[in-house]
Amino acid sequence: MTRALIADDEVHLADYLRQQLKALWPELEVVALARNGTEAAARIAELSPDIAFLDIQMPGLTGLEVAEGIEGPTRVVFVTAFDEYAVEAFEHAALDYVLKPIKTDRLAKTVERVRAALAAPEPEPDAGLAEALRKLSSTPATLAPSVNRLRYVRASQGELMHQIDVREVRFFHADDKYTCVQTADAEYLIRTPIAELVSQLDPEEFWQVHRSTVINLAHLAGTRRDEASRLFLRIKGFDRELPVSRAYVHLFKAM
Repeated sequence: MTRALIADDEVHLADYLRQQLKALWPELEVVALARNGTEAAARIAELSPDIAFLDIQMPGLTGLEVAEGIEGPTRVVFVTAFDEYAVEAFEHAALDYVLKPIKTDRLAKTVERVRAALAAPEPEPDAGLAEALRKLSSTPATLAPSVNRLRYVRASQGELMHQIDVREVRFFHADDKYTCVQTADAEYLIRTPIAELVSQLDPEEFWQVHRSTVINLAHLAGTRRDEASRLFLRIKGFDRELPVSRAYVHLFKAM
């Protein structure tokens, strides 16, 4: 049986979508209804549903941020009230979408498309997905050459502030209200969000590999795939592996 999750902070809309799906796709089992993006991300990681119907604008995490963080085989259908620009981006990325207010005939086409996709081998993620998510999240993919790149970060460790050369940073990782700055021998904290860091770092040296993680390529030791074909990164000097979300797997095809 195909399993699905629905995420929408408007409970009545989530329930309406569930009823419509039940009528159009009786074999589909809706295993969870999430009321915000944070809950959706946790439930997807826990249940690994075949499909996630994600509202774009949710508290906690947006539907786009949830999609960026998916590491398993879950396919995504966005439920959106965005304009034609966003719809074109979805199409370019081969993602499906349902416009609000939901219309039965359009949802029927989505069901048909999703069922066909689930029956076929899953294609390798490509740059289109990451590019579309970056555009829709208003996160610039590149910066103009005239923009000064970040060379140092001022980060705290206990009561002390340290000035750290970004070349010494192994990776940045978002953690609750802070971003952790990991060097070879210590961990520091800054308040700069990951999305803001990405826009300031040199894209030739630093890659975002997850909605919460940016790595320094100079310290990348290698990659590993598990039995479920999920990709993990190994950083020099660390036993801990970093997961790569599906939107960024294409970056490592040559490795």
